[in-house]
Amino acid sequence: MSYNKNPGDVSLRKMKWLLLLLGTLKIPMIGFVRPKLLELNDETSKIRIKLRRRSKNHLNSMYFGALSVGADVAAGMHAFYFSKKMGRPVSFAFKSMNAKFLKRAESEITFTSNQGDVVKAAMIKSKEIGQRINEPVEVIATDNSGEPVATFILVVSVKVK
Repeated sequence: MSYNKNPGDVSLRKMKWLLLLLGTLKIPMIGFVRPKLLELNDETSKIRIKLRRRSKNHLNSMYFGALSVGADVAAGMHAFYFSKKMGRPVSFAFKSMNAKFLKRAESEITFTSNQGDVVKAAMIKSKEIGQRINEPVEVIATDNSGEPVATFILVVSVKVK
């Protein structure tokens, strides 16, 4: 999903716009919980989801589905980011997810992935060999006090076209 006229030209503003379009047009669940892109660079992706009516469960903590969306977006934004930097379309999906819930998420949650290098390496390898590459990516969800509430390991599957 790359339609970049200027390969290598990637700004946070453009990526926020891409996330909004993705949530509005392609994946309505993302649009429903309204994740906000806080940071995106070669190494780090940070997403925030506020605790509100759309993301809460009956215990007034963040619903499992909203936590999953946050992990998905935090890990997946690097694929879009490097696709735009390379100027090449990429097909990506998640093959599996392992989640460990450490405590109730009772505030807005920040999802952080510091494994941009893993996604980039997978995309470069996919481009070289022309096949789909699978790599695990870790995402850590923290609350307002900075305490981890959950950890996720998602296996991202990428193919650069």
